[in-house]
Amino acid sequence: MAQLELRFGAVALARPQSRFLRHLPKQLPLALVDVCEVNAPAGAEPLRWRLLTSHEVTSTEDAWRIVGWYKQRWIIEQFFRVLKTHGFKLEDSQIGSADRLLKLVAIAAKAAVITMQLLQARNGSQQSALIAFNASEIAALNALNRQIAAASKRLRNPYPPDSIAWAAWIIGRLGGWDGYPSSKPPGPITFRHGLEHFHTIATGWQLRDVCMP
Repeated sequence: MAQLELRFGAVALARPQSRFLRHLPKQLPLALVDVCEVNAPAGAEPLRWRLLTSHEVTSTEDAWRIVGWYKQRWIIEQFFRVLKTHGFKLEDSQIGSADRLLKLVAIAAKAAVITMQLLQARNGSQQSALIAFNASEIAALNALNRQIAAASKRLRNPYPPDSIAWAAWIIGRLGGWDGYPSSKPPGPITFRHGLEHFHTIATGWQLRDVCMP
């Protein structure tokens, strides 16, 4: 937990001194929100954010709202990380049509959002697994959870059944995570591998009662 000091005020950025920019306004009015950590632990670099915004900041509540928005930056960066180099590798796509690429991004974005939901839930979120999986998929997760428990008497899913944290534990195991609390928690690549494995299993689960001629 960090103890923070907050300051805010109006600032103006001067136009660059270039003859090619003289048609622009002489200055750009903005708000500055300055967040500084006080009493930081010995040896730790104090947190310091200086945030420039075009939003109006006239109160402490406005300033903390800007800080709250900025705190979402890491989640956004993680989302694009999952879409690209550490996940679905969209930059390696050979699709040449913008329309087809847009469809691919939409499909990958859905998978990336589920991956992010699992990442955020791995520490014990009580939200329902229905925010990421349908009823049939949750039934498949229940069967997988029983199988994992039967295979190792020492390991049990510690989260409430049918919660998103419970689902994240199972998907992490499918992706290669060992499940022990002392181990490094599963990351986006582990969850991506786990989801790929799970979707194959879930498709088979949905067909379990289909009679083949």
